[in-house]
Order: sequence, then structure tokens, then C-alpha cells
Amino acid sequence: MTNTMWMRGVEWLAAAAADPRACKWEWDHGAGVALLAAGRYWDVLSVPDRLGLLTLDLLWRPARPVPGPTLVDASAGRVGFFLPPDPSGTWVGDGLRYATRGAWVAVPPPYRPSRALEWLVPPDGSARLHAPGALEEALRRANGTLAVLAPLCER
Repeated sequence: MTNTMWMRGVEWLAAAAADPRACKWEWDHGAGVALLAAGRYWDVLSVPDRLGLLTLDLLWRPARPVPGPTLVDASAGRVGFFLPPDPSGTWVGDGLRYATRGAWVAVPPPYRPSRALEWLVPPDGSARLHAPGALEEALRRANGTLAVLAPLCER
């Protein structure tokens, strides 16, 4: 990512904060993590890490567009996919959590990890997000793969 892309990513993410300047200050001088409101520019679908990492692998294919911003929380064992805001949207599945209007999401800056939070696909400022249909399809495929592998791993 070029410096221009990093800066656009910072501006895009910080725009979701109540005070974008304070958000950027917190990233650079504070704890390195900012709480940003979901539901305005994006929502976040959080899934267990094994499912999320396999899903991202299925989305990251040469014939497909680059996936949208994706965040991993290593301490919680979760992967978050940034989607277009949909306050009436629901995602159903074991271990799925959907953050929309009224929810807050802890995020590091796009240019470095902070504690256990790290961007697998950092925002580039283009406002590109995961397409819900493509994400749902990849989640179903990944879940099917994990279901097949689970009995083999238990041996």
C-alpha cells in the first residue's frame, strides 16, 4: 500500500468516529485502538477465527476483486468482515455476531496492528466493502469444509 492509500484509509476509518481528530490522535499517541460506531459507513460481521480465515481465503482469489476490509482479533479468536450498513440486516449462524447502528467496534489504524487487533485486509480509503452475497456464499463453503474436516481432526 502506498502512503496515499494509507492516508486515505486512515481518513475513511476515522470518519466513523464522533471526533475524527481525537481518533487519529488515539491511534498515534494513545492506546493505539479507537472505538468506532458501526452502522454509518459500515457494519461488521464477526465470526470465529477458523471460519473467518478460511472464508477470507475463499474470497481472495485471482478472478475475484480484492476483499473488503477484514480485521482479526487474536485474543478473542474472531475475524471481522466490514460490510455495507444494513440496520435491518440479520446474519444467522452459530458464533456469528453482527454489529450495526448502535454498536461500537474497536479498530487499530490501517498502518499497524495494536495489541491483538490487526488488519488482514486494511481499508484503502476507497470505501470498498465486502459484498454481502459473496461473503455469505464463502461463509457457507467454509462452514461446509470445516464440517467435513471436524471428524478427521478428532481422530
